[in-house]
Amino acid sequence: MVTGACYMLDNGRSKILVDCGMQQGGRATEEVNRAPFGFEPKEISALIFTHAHTDHVGRSPKLWKEGFRGKIFGTAPTLDFAKVILEDNQGLLQNVAEKFKEEPLYTAKDVIETSALFEGKNYHEKFEAAPGFSVTLFDAGHILGSSIVAVETEGKKIVFSGDLGNVSMPFLKETEEVKDVDYLLVESAYGNRVHKDIANRKDLLEDLTEDTVRRGGTLLIPAFAMERTQDLLYELNDLLKGGRIPNIPVFIDSPLAIKITEIYSKYPEYYNKEAAYLLKRGESIFDFKNFKYTSTTEESKSINAVTPPKIIIAGSGMMNGGRILHHAQRYLPDPRSLLLIVGYQVRGSLGRELLDGANQVKIYDKTIEVNARIRAIDGYSAHADQTKLKEWVRPMRFSLHRAFVVQGEQESSEEFANILRDEFAIDAVVPDAGITYYL
Repeated sequence: MVTGACYMLDNGRSKILVDCGMQQGGRATEEVNRAPFGFEPKEISALIFTHAHTDHVGRSPKLWKEGFRGKIFGTAPTLDFAKVILEDNQGLLQNVAEKFKEEPLYTAKDVIETSALFEGKNYHEKFEAAPGFSVTLFDAGHILGSSIVAVETEGKKIVFSGDLGNVSMPFLKETEEVKDVDYLLVESAYGNRVHKDIANRKDLLEDLTEDTVRRGGTLLIPAFAMERTQDLLYELNDLLKGGRIPNIPVFIDSPLAIKITEIYSKYPEYYNKEAAYLLKRGESIFDFKNFKYTSTTEESKSINAVTPPKIIIAGSGMMNGGRILHHAQRYLPDPRSLLLIVGYQVRGSLGRELLDGANQVKIYDKTIEVNARIRAIDGYSAHADQTKLKEWVRPMRFSLHRAFVVQGEQESSEEFANILRDEFAIDAVVPDAGITYYL
């Protein structure tokens, strides 16, 4: 499965988790998220976050609610992000629970108590997460503060990739190499695909913006509040400053994205050299004169009064909720407008439905005609593609006893597992959820 990452390690003395994520994909996943954990939460000594996306942290308050009282480790940016992500999730879950007259998955108090367990760690700082478990975090290059988690126990080194970053990500450092690994859990969201638009993604963004302006339409971008929004701001700022796109209004219509962007500003030491250089020169990375943050509902509604052309960046990234749905209702029927997909769309999401060519979609129980153009830029994906995944695994091939290919749709995981077997002679398996392996 692509979402809902959660892995338990048991060395006989203690048990730890790597990630505690929520499955995403609409109402159909609610039952899975409510299901009992496949272990006793009270017996878990520690939880380590690879990064703060919902599919990696989203069920941690449920873990606390059911008895977990250990430490939660991650980099400082990851923990800051996780706090606001979990607060936002809880509000959404509360709304859904009220609509269907059921108890929410967890409460605001559960989020507060979960956040109280956070303990930040630096990259390359080896620490004991629980008796017999030595842990080191490495930069995954996926989002700011994202980690590859290396666990050493009982003479074995087990590495969890988390989500690995795409190449040449704006303002992020490259994914770090990890060697001498005995067992590997590697993501495979794009295990059967190669990103097409990496080298020319900014040019494509420029072309699509200019085309939408010529048509007098609205460029609507469903963006994940974390990383994708900041990537787009970084690129749009550069295009505007260079005069490559017209001076049109750009709205960031996501309270969560605004909070996340503020956290980004706290951690310049995690940026790559190019972004750090701009900061040293006193340049703002996430702000420009045409840019408008719309936090309140009233500000969001006021966007409608602004005559196109304009750009609206709004969450959620897979169009499963959030303000993007209100804008989609308004602009999908407009043939002058364009919906630009810049991130992974899981099966069952509205974004995936549109990407697959739907002529009509349901939004808030209303049937909406899709006359707007639907385009995607692969190169803005925050995930490594098949080529990058192979290059990351390559240095481990002589030491690996086994690789577990995870976090991908079945065909993607199976194809990447076959590549590891055929090209690297690695014993690679695609495990089912709930399976126990003895290492």
